[in-house]
Amino acid sequence: MEGNQTSVTEFLLVGFLLSPRMRVLLFGIFFLLFTFTLLGNGIILGLISLDSRLHTPMYFFLSHLATVDIAYACNTVPQMLVNLLRPAQPISFVGCMTQTFLFLTFAGTECLLLVVMSYDRYVAICLPLRYSTIMSWRVCLTLAVTSWTLGLLPALVDMVLLLRLPFCGPQKVNHFFCELLALLNLACADIHLNKVVIVAALVLVLVGPVSTVVVSYGHILHAILKIQSGEGRWKAFSTCSSHLCVVGLFYGTAIITYARPQHGDSQEQNNYLLLFHSVFNPMLNPLIYSLRNRDVNAALRRRLKGETCMRASLIKNN
Repeated sequence: MEGNQTSVTEFLLVGFLLSPRMRVLLFGIFFLLFTFTLLGNGIILGLISLDSRLHTPMYFFLSHLATVDIAYACNTVPQMLVNLLRPAQPISFVGCMTQTFLFLTFAGTECLLLVVMSYDRYVAICLPLRYSTIMSWRVCLTLAVTSWTLGLLPALVDMVLLLRLPFCGPQKVNHFFCELLALLNLACADIHLNKVVIVAALVLVLVGPVSTVVVSYGHILHAILKIQSGEGRWKAFSTCSSHLCVVGLFYGTAIITYARPQHGDSQEQNNYLLLFHSVFNPMLNPLIYSLRNRDVNAALRRRLKGETCMRASLIKNN
């Protein structure tokens, strides 16, 4: 670093350039969405934990997905809400780097968990007689740990390479959180190696998983079409329709954000896409699973019925 350069110790998140009235309106909307995200995923986790009928591999992986969604939203949304009420609030260098690392970790882990869930649906539909043998609890635990580990490692490599870079100013991050590419634009050094590693990481946690999901569902579709009865085909398809919706939302947004060619106003478009990714995706996932999954609906009804009966009993006894 040159002698006249000063090290950056904090960053300013630019966020979205909006009027004060629009900021207050968006704060209210995003706060409600964030609350629904925590509530919806919390209900999913609670139902899976309390209802023994949901103690199956499919819902074991769904509980991990709900955990990632909660962590994913908590990592970015609170800072964004603060910035909407008080624009250009500084975030410390350490806090910014931590936010970047956690975002990369949770995003990579969710990519891989969706692959594991597609494999679970493939075994359930294409190899039903061997399902309990193939998807043993030991295998499920191994797949979950592998997803978290492979989500963590690329993020760790990206962070090591990011931390070696000098940041000399300006300190304004053109985003609503400390996103990796936005931070790289502020580095006053060669970032070619960082971009090469980012491309490699995208292949590992995005292109590879998407290809695997497509192959899995190709086999699933082939197996479903071989089922003779229409009712049987619909039942088989309904077991994976929720997962397909979540996969489409998550991978679709990620591919548009990171895999498309970059041009003039692409940074602002990426900001809005990642806003959808951080706020709407984690909220929609439990909504999709609760609306389109009979087991989750049945578990929720059982819990609500149990609570009603308990309250009625207490009132009667009193």
